Amino acid sequence: MSAREDAQRRYDAKTKPRGSLGRLEELGCRIAEIRGFVPSSLRSVIVVAAADHGVAREGVSAYPSAVTAQMVANFEAGGAAINVLARRAGAELRIVDAGVGRGTANMLQTPAMTPDEVAKALADGEALAAELDADVVGLGEMGIGNTTSAAALTAALLGLVPELVCGRGTGLDDEGILRKIDVVRRAVALHAGEDPLTALGGFEIAFLAGLVIGCARRRVVVLLDGFIAAAAALAASSIEPAVRDVLIASHRSPEPGHTYLLEALGLEPLLDLGLRLGEGSGAALALPLLQASIAILDEMATFEQAGVTDAGR
Repeated sequence: MSAREDAQRRYDAKTKPRGSLGRLEELGCRIAEIRGFVPSSLRSVIVVAAADHGVAREGVSAYPSAVTAQMVANFEAGGAAINVLARRAGAELRIVDAGVGRGTANMLQTPAMTPDEVAKALADGEALAAELDADVVGLGEMGIGNTTSAAALTAALLGLVPELVCGRGTGLDDEGILRKIDVVRRAVALHAGEDPLTALGGFEIAFLAGLVIGCARRRVVVLLDGFIAAAAALAASSIEPAVRDVLIASHRSPEPGHTYLLEALGLEPLLDLGLRLGEGSGAALALPLLQASIAILDEMATFEQAGVTDAGR
């Protein structure tokens, strides 16, 4: 019997009509399938990787690049939304400086990263996956300009026009959106035929891609946050397709490119709350659903234990 079948058998034995917990049952079965066994609880870590982007100099964000470092300091002080939400979810929070201050090159002038820089970021992400003692790793990010990088990656990897994948990010006005679309169009055209992650990505995106690959090799559940995390997962799947087998999408972002990424990855998000903060906030909010799906298996009485007639046999 597979771990997924074992989980479903256990759900069916609980004091409820079969399948009555809907997607919660599917979620628990998915977790068991990824882990290879039915866990009794979920050890959870949320990783927030931060980096600066050279393309921010093109005016593609409503905030200056200095905010990246300022927000990292806020994370470390415990004052950001992700700190609150991770605490509430009982998750360990790891903040990773993947390239704050240093930043990528401007993708409109040259590839954002060198092949060596990408290789190092991927390796660093894989190394963290080997270090973490977790059943679930949530992905988060911080980086002014990174929705532009993610949009360019999405356009290049999926063959989509920039108008379909560019959103308001941190709050661009209409003029800013048009500028962002133009930047993405020019960058994708400039680097046609090149490796998209190297040419258009970011240090934190490459790091998260490596983290996804490392988690997949260890059969650890990867709980994606929003647009940027999903772009990192798609980049990881272009390197190692098997990573798709460990992914769960926490929510659907208003960023238009996110829906295309979810479709490409074959994922149906758990939540749709209009979240566009990043930081792993969606992953932290969805984490209690994963925990509940496993708690039902571990704590809920069976028909036999409760002396309740099972009419579903």
